[in-house]
Amino acid sequence: MGAMRLRRCGTDAVLVEVDSAGEVEAVRAAVQAAALPEVVELVPAARTVLVTARPGGLPAVRRVLAAVRSTDPVDVPTREVEIPAVYDGPDLDLVATTAGLTPDEVVALHTETVYSVAFCGFAPGFAYLTGLPEPLRQPRLDSPRTKVPAGSVGLAGEYTAAYPRSTPGGWRLIGRTDAPLFDPRHDPPALLSPGDRVRFRAVR
Repeated sequence: MGAMRLRRCGTDAVLVEVDSAGEVEAVRAAVQAAALPEVVELVPAARTVLVTARPGGLPAVRRVLAAVRSTDPVDVPTREVEIPAVYDGPDLDLVATTAGLTPDEVVALHTETVYSVAFCGFAPGFAYLTGLPEPLRQPRLDSPRTKVPAGSVGLAGEYTAAYPRSTPGGWRLIGRTDAPLFDPRHDPPALLSPGDRVRFRAVR
């Protein structure tokens, strides 16, 4: 693992700064696997993990962090979630052309991959999924849409995701799903959580 930087956040939290999504996952998984009673919240992001502890609990957290290595396997139970998707997005042809593939090959690549939820943000239930195949790692649109329909499946940079509700957005849209990505009546309300494994299944 590269240099891990710890920044104190108030009296009972620490922000862990790392250099890659893989290192974020290593930190998140290690803290979760330690099952410290002192930890009350664990919030991964693109290159950081915020760990909030009970009063006096930070020393235990720091001991776990000191032992983290990005190459160490961490045995943390994970859920596997399958998301059905219709691949008829408005940017499917653009993604295919940019990747030098046919639209069917784009769909095959996207559905053959097992993704990992790196973190959630932007909107409730919006999960950033890592593991996107290299040909599908493409930039956002030059001009973002003012309204992306709920359920849209898109990709941008190293991530793929599905929009839980209608919002503006600049991701390249390749499909849509009717999976219940966020429902405040459910517990938990978000379908996906950091660490979950996700597969997309093509449907018609």
